[in-house]
Amino acid sequence: MRILVIGAGALGGYFGACLVRAGRDVTFLVRQRRGEQLARDGLQVLSPHGDFKVSPATVPVDGIREPFDLVLVAVKSYSLDEAMDHFAPAIGPDTMILPILNGMGHIDRLSRRFGAGHVMGGMANISCGLDAAGRIVQFMPLHDLVYGEIAGGFSDRIRALESWFEGAAFHARASDAVMHDMWERFVQLGLGAGITC
Repeated sequence: MRILVIGAGALGGYFGACLVRAGRDVTFLVRQRRGEQLARDGLQVLSPHGDFKVSPATVPVDGIREPFDLVLVAVKSYSLDEAMDHFAPAIGPDTMILPILNGMGHIDRLSRRFGAGHVMGGMANISCGLDAAGRIVQFMPLHDLVYGEIAGGFSDRIRALESWFEGAAFHARASDAVMHDMWERFVQLGLGAGITC
């Protein structure tokens, strides 16, 4: 399975780096500056689970020439429209799109652009950020990635993802009710954000 990670920041960088370390075929879609940084320094992760560095494959935003099996979308919601333009050439007839953005609106936006059959539900529970040197710093041990079919249940492609995420040193969980999981998280985030205001 060929995986394209959209966003080599904290979120996409962390899960993508774990997959690279586990020997998966992963490429990061990057802007020029980030691509140069990764070529020079590698993708570095500072984590309670152990620090590590990988040398990832990258492709510039205008450099995709063929489809990928999985597109893992890990950008901010306000960057999604631009990101979709950049990764559109990576979408083939059987490509899975797994977004791990906060919120819910991105599901409809991705479905309108690429077709609902390509889009899966997903979310990440992790606390991490980039430091001044471009390293990914994980602040707490939690590193969950939840994914599933929007319609529910377990499909063949969900089972395939289970095998590809296994052994990647983060907690991946296939859900048969991922939209319920996403709505629960959205409510929790909304309440928490409201309280902190």
